[in-house]
Amino acid sequence: MLQYPSKILIAFGETFSEEDGAFQKWLLESEYRELAALSSAIRGSYEARDWLLKNKFPELAALDSAIDEQQEAFVWLKKFGYDFLIVFANAIMGKKEAIQWLKHNQLDLFVRLAEQIKNFRDNQTFDYHKLHF
Repeated sequence: MLQYPSKILIAFGETFSEEDGAFQKWLLESEYRELAALSSAIRGSYEARDWLLKNKFPELAALDSAIDEQQEAFVWLKKFGYDFLIVFANAIMGKKEAIQWLKHNQLDLFVRLAEQIKNFRDNQTFDYHKLHF
């Protein structure tokens, strides 16, 4: 995720706080569809997670699973060298060491993203009617 421009990551973060879906739609219509899919996967869309896998973004699908604390995802990320995504997933889960690592490495945007995603996840109620991609 470090390769994305800051403005794209900011738009990705906004998908977790918007009401009208404008940022989600913008990402979906951009060259960064994988971030729209990741946002949807984090929100619970199995279709979006499958899209990530089919479109050669397995690391983002694994990130989604790691956020859900699936240990197999952490093992897969480690095996294929996605150490940053492990740190990011841990930061989203609120682990202080991961947040400190991001801050120490001047990755404050990722601290903000982790907070936005964690806040969204902590305040959501599961509604299977909203699983669309």
